[in-house]
Amino acid sequence: MAIGSTNLDINGIVSQLMSVERRPLSKLDTQEASHQAKLSAYGSIKGALSGFQSALAGLNNAGTFQALKASASDSTVFSASASSTAAAGTYSLEVISLTQAQKLVAAGQASSTAAIGAGTATTITFDFGTISGGTLTPFDSATNTGGTYSGSTFTGNGNPSKSVTIDGTNNSLQGIRDAINAAQVGVTATIVNDGGTSPYRLSLAATNSGASNSLKISVAGGGDASVTSLLAHDPAGTQNLAQTVVAQNASLKVNGLAVTKSSNTISDVIEGVTLNLSKTTTSPVTLTVSRDTATASASISGFVKAYNDIVSTLKTMSGYDASTRQGGILLGDSTVRQLQTQLRNMLNTPVVGASGTVSRLSDIGVNFQKDGTLAINQSKLNDAINNNFGDIASLFASIGKASDSLVSFSAAASGTKPGNYALNVTQNATQGTSVGTVPTTTSIVAGVNDTLTLLVNGISASVTLSAGNYASTQALAAELQSKINGVSALSSAGATVAVSAAVTGELTIASTKYGSTSSVSIASGNAQTDLGLATPTQTVGVDVTGTIGGSNALGDGQKLTAQSGSPSGLSVIVNGGALGDRGSVTYSQGYASILSSWSNTTLGNEGIISSRTKGIDSSIKDIGTRRTEMERRLAAIEQRYRAQFVALDKMLSNMNQTSAYLTQQLSNLPSA
Repeated sequence: MAIGSTNLDINGIVSQLMSVERRPLSKLDTQEASHQAKLSAYGSIKGALSGFQSALAGLNNAGTFQALKASASDSTVFSASASSTAAAGTYSLEVISLTQAQKLVAAGQASSTAAIGAGTATTITFDFGTISGGTLTPFDSATNTGGTYSGSTFTGNGNPSKSVTIDGTNNSLQGIRDAINAAQVGVTATIVNDGGTSPYRLSLAATNSGASNSLKISVAGGGDASVTSLLAHDPAGTQNLAQTVVAQNASLKVNGLAVTKSSNTISDVIEGVTLNLSKTTTSPVTLTVSRDTATASASISGFVKAYNDIVSTLKTMSGYDASTRQGGILLGDSTVRQLQTQLRNMLNTPVVGASGTVSRLSDIGVNFQKDGTLAINQSKLNDAINNNFGDIASLFASIGKASDSLVSFSAAASGTKPGNYALNVTQNATQGTSVGTVPTTTSIVAGVNDTLTLLVNGISASVTLSAGNYASTQALAAELQSKINGVSALSSAGATVAVSAAVTGELTIASTKYGSTSSVSIASGNAQTDLGLATPTQTVGVDVTGTIGGSNALGDGQKLTAQSGSPSGLSVIVNGGALGDRGSVTYSQGYASILSSWSNTTLGNEGIISSRTKGIDSSIKDIGTRRTEMERRLAAIEQRYRAQFVALDKMLSNMNQTSAYLTQQLSNLPSA
């Protein structure tokens, strides 16, 4: 750019001057790039810590170290699974019979679509129960005859009756089949063609197996006679259907002890073990329940790998490589040093309250190496798992144990201090109950003495009992319990009751919930008097009370929670027992628990990483502000430089013109 006639390179001069002026701006760019690199490095550290947290999740669960597995010597006979409550050992099993669901077949019809009867509305009611006594004539498949009882009794199992209406819209064999299936009454209906003169036969199969799920089919009075003669079936009376398959329980022997169950899936014979029976046996089969050591070993290996990954990441970001003479992005960073120190100190500190002789990682063969990483002595780890399996859980997870068998650890708060705390119980929790007088009858008549309204834990429930003659007050209690627990308002709130009958006959309705919110009160109903519940003795439940570690504890049902001091937040479940001193509760926080809490804090919004990155972000913002201000100042400097050099150019141009004029004038003067 040339303004005058001097050919002065103003752009070049200003550009070179501004490059000098911009040097501080370049330093800001370098600083910003360094800060951005540190932010990226901290992002990598946060990622490694998140991975570390994931590895800790399984280890912080005591079940990882209490897991058991179950296996059968012949898997075709049964399969099995075990929970942490099972006891390791071997068991002898003999499967004598598997459960069966009852199957009934009706008389043959010439057509599956022809109308049966006149179409008069008929209510078919299905009840389930047990057939006992009398004589069974087995079904003869060669002649399709038999399958009936004589002199037997039928006792309902307490489950609600289910009904289906047959009328002119569905009174064919196909219509009856579809109506039963659509109603989902616990029975599956099909049509079988037996090839006879009247080949189409309705076959009914109970959905649930077991001897207590045999069928009784009733038809209300006034219904269609043809439908009644086809479907009415009372094992203790008229039987219009033939029983082709008898309802049967599973029968087995466990260590020689005879057991019967209504399902082939059994979870209440061997504590903590679920059996799935597949076939009967001719000789005993062995069930083996053993510790799942492979899962524990794999979890510990995962912990070591995750720890080494975070150590490696911290070292890479902050270390110095002598071979390349290059330092990490965070070389000398105090936050990284703090993280490294905290990690190592936590793992070098013994676990307070740990079980047995296991309190350090080195006790199970996990040791520090010279480079700060961990390594596993597999032989020592295997030995620890085999000989101290129950103690390893307290080395990693948060564990609570009570010395009293009727007391169980429930939970602990983040601020609960590890230690051994004395437990004293001053009051056990109770359930709310209503206890009646002796019922005047065990016969329920529809519309006469079949309704009852009550409040369970403050929730209203109205029930209608199934009409019929109940064999005993125990059977009546089972019906009442079934009906109450079937009320949706109660089930949706998790409220249930247990109804029992004393030897002398009095009914007791007890809420299964414990504590001050547990109650049962009878409100109304035409069955009150006959059931002996007109003026019942009603008792509201109470909460457990006591102290933990000498600190006051708050009761909520059977749960007792310390409110202050070192055990604050420690909760136990007290399942009854004597009042007074009840031994102690030991609480420990293992390495996984401690490290998990540390990771959460470190990665939290108020953690040291967040504080450090917020500081870096603040520095980057400050650089941006300084850059903006510097750019503004440089623009003004450049403008001033240009103005000065333009003025200089003009001045030089004027001087050149003056020089030329003087030279011309001087040349015109006469020679001296």
